[in-house]
Amino acid sequence: MALGRKSPQDKRNKTVADLLVAQLVSAGVKRIYGIVGDSLNPVVDAVRRSDEIEWVHVRHEEVAAFAAAGEAEVTGSLAVCAGSCGPGNLHLINGLYDANRSRVPVLAIASHIPSAQIGTSFFQETHPDRLFTECSVYSEMISSAAQAPRVINSAIQHALGGPGVAVLTIPGDVADHDAPPVVPGIDPIVTPPATPRSIPSPDALRELADAINGAKKVTIFAGAGVRGAHDDVLALADKIASPVGHSLRGKEWIQYDNPFDVGMSGLLGYGSCYDAMHEADLLILLGTDFPYDQFLPEDVRTAQVDLDPSHLGRRTRLDLAVVGDAGETVRGLLPLVDTKKDRKFLDEMRKKHVKSLTGVVGAYTKDVEKVTPIHPEYVADILDQEAADDAVFTVDTGMCNVWAARYISPNGKRRVIGSFLHGSMANAMPHAIGVASAEPGRQVVAMSGDGGLSMLLGDLLTIKAYDLPVKIVLFDNASLAMVRLEMLVDGLPNFGTESPHFDYAAIATAMGIPAVRVERPQDVRGALRGALDRPGPALVDVVTDPRALSLPPTITAGQVRGFVVAMSKEIMGNGMGEAVSMARSNLRNVPRP
Repeated sequence: MALGRKSPQDKRNKTVADLLVAQLVSAGVKRIYGIVGDSLNPVVDAVRRSDEIEWVHVRHEEVAAFAAAGEAEVTGSLAVCAGSCGPGNLHLINGLYDANRSRVPVLAIASHIPSAQIGTSFFQETHPDRLFTECSVYSEMISSAAQAPRVINSAIQHALGGPGVAVLTIPGDVADHDAPPVVPGIDPIVTPPATPRSIPSPDALRELADAINGAKKVTIFAGAGVRGAHDDVLALADKIASPVGHSLRGKEWIQYDNPFDVGMSGLLGYGSCYDAMHEADLLILLGTDFPYDQFLPEDVRTAQVDLDPSHLGRRTRLDLAVVGDAGETVRGLLPLVDTKKDRKFLDEMRKKHVKSLTGVVGAYTKDVEKVTPIHPEYVADILDQEAADDAVFTVDTGMCNVWAARYISPNGKRRVIGSFLHGSMANAMPHAIGVASAEPGRQVVAMSGDGGLSMLLGDLLTIKAYDLPVKIVLFDNASLAMVRLEMLVDGLPNFGTESPHFDYAAIATAMGIPAVRVERPQDVRGALRGALDRPGPALVDVVTDPRALSLPPTITAGQVRGFVVAMSKEIMGNGMGEAVSMARSNLRNVPRP
C-alpha cells in the first residue's frame, strides 16, 4: 500500500530510531500510522530506510491512534501510531484513551523537543511522558541512546501484556543518536508473550456452584470476557436453565447460535435481559464490568467472575467473587452444578424476549419500503442481510451504536468494533482504516453518523490515497440524535443538535471515492449491495429520519416526566408540528407491557 518506493539503504551508522524500528519489526509490527514532522523526522527516516515496515500517512493524529486501535482489535497484535512534538502527539490522546480502555495493544511514539531545551518553555514544549500517564499502562522518556533498547523492549512488553497503551517519548536529537552497541546478555529482540491461563480457586468455584444449586432462577449476564467460551457458557446455561443476557461488548461473543439469548441491557438494550436480571434469585456477571449500575438489580444475590479483581463489586452488590478467566470458570463449574429440571423461568424470559424483538426491535423493519424519511433501523437491517459473513463493522458512537446493537447479527466470524467504553465521536472511519490496513482482503464497513464523519472528514483522503477497501454507510440525519434524546430525557428542549444538510456523497466523489446518495427506501438495498460488491473504497450517504430515537427497554417514571416536559417546551417553542412528527417517527418503538 506504500505510496512510493523506498530508497536504498543509506550508508550511515544505525541510530536509536533504527533500533526502535528494528525492535518494532521483531514484535511483528507492519506499519506506523502518523503525520511526519520536525522532531519525529529521524523515526520517519528510519522507516523509509527499512524494507519491513510501512508509514501510513493520515491527516489527523487522532485518526492515527484510532487506526492503530482498530488494527490491534482485529489482529490481537501490537499496532503503532506516532505524533511529532507538542500539538502533534497531543492529537493522539483521544484515540489512545479509547485503546487503553478497550485493552488493546498499542504503542505510541511521542516525539519531543530537543533534549537540551526541555524545561525552558521552548516552542511547542509539552511533557508527553506525564500527559499520557492516565491513558496508558506504560509511559517513559528515552533520554539517552544507552537507555533505549531496554525501554523500547519494556514498552512493547507492557502494551502486549496489559494489554493496553504504551507511550515512548523520544526527543528528536536522541532518536538521531548512534545506536548503542549490543550489550552482552541483553537481547533487544522482542518475544511476544503467550496468553496465560487464569484458573479460579477451587473454593471460589465450589461456593459459586453451591449458590447456583441453591437458586431456583439463575440469570447469566455475559460481557466481552466470554470471548472464546461461547459453547461452554451455553452448556452451563442449558444445565442450569439460565437465560443469557449480554452487554454491548459481549454481544459478538455470545449472542449467535444461542437458544438462551434474552438480549442486551443498558441504554442501548433490547429484549427481556433487564427483566431476567431483576427477576432472578441469582445473577452471574460473567466477564463483564458493565458500567450502568441503574440497570443492575439491588436486591438480587449477585456473583461476579472477572480476571481483574479491581472490577469486582464496583458497580453493584457483590455476594460471591470469583477471580479468573470466564471460560476456565465455566468449565470448572460444569461438573459441580446440578441439572435443573424446572425451566419455567427460562421459558418465560425467552417468550418475553421474542415479544420484545417483534414489537420493538422489528417495528421499523417491516412495511417501510415506501416510508420517507428513511428509517435508520431499516438501513441497518438491510446492511446486516447484505454484508459478508466475516465482515468487520466499525460503529460510530451515538445512534449508530443503537442500530448496530439491535440489527447487526453476530455469527462467530463477524466483528463489531466501536468506542464502547470511551464513547468518543468519530471513531468508525478511523477504526476502519486500521482494520482495512491490517486485513485488506476482508470486508470492512464503517457505520458512521454524519456528526462523526464530519468531525474527521479529512481522512477520507487517507482512504482514497491508499485505496483502502472501506465501505462507509453514512446514517445522515443532519442531527446529533443521541444528544437530542439525552436532552429530552432531562426535560430540555432540543437545541444545538441540528446541522445543515450536506451532500456527503458529492464530497466523497470530489475526493475520488465512488459514492451515492440515497433518499428513497426502495433504493437502499441496491446502493448497499453495489458498494459492498465493488473493489476499493465506497460511500453510501443514506438520508435518514432525524426524529428516530432509541428508547431503552425499561423507562423510568423520571424519564417519562422528562419527555413530557421536553415535548411541552418543544410545542411552546416550535409549535405542535415538531412533536407530532416525532410521535409519528417513534410511536411503534415505545416499549409496551
